[in-house]
Amino acid sequence: MILGIGNDIVSVERIENLLDKFGERFIKKVFTKEERTRSLKNLKPAASLAKRFAAKEAAWKALGDEKQIGINWKDMEVRNNKSGKPFLELTGKAAEQLKKLTPENMVARIDLSLSDELLYAQAFVIISAQNEQSKSPRQ
Repeated sequence: MILGIGNDIVSVERIENLLDKFGERFIKKVFTKEERTRSLKNLKPAASLAKRFAAKEAAWKALGDEKQIGINWKDMEVRNNKSGKPFLELTGKAAEQLKKLTPENMVARIDLSLSDELLYAQAFVIISAQNEQSKSPRQ
């Protein structure tokens, strides 16, 4: 059962401009330590940060509209499994909102797809619920 769908597209140039204007202040406000470390090691840090920013925006949309007031950017973290596949980990208010969305006796699953081209980064997030018995690994 689908609980929410979100998508977002971000201009890499927009992220470059935010980095130029606000630098560390922007990075530390929006991204977790792991996200910062992974992205800043990348050959194209702005593109990597743009994908993560798009994922956070898409997750915010998938969690609902006015219900997610108080969700912090860092409550939605883009991580990577051992093979490099990205996934979202929610904490804080984002995790609370996910719990509210998830029907009783069901478990939530978050699917994340990221893509980018030279100028843009895009993310799709689908939040679904399934019976606890049919739970499959999300990573």
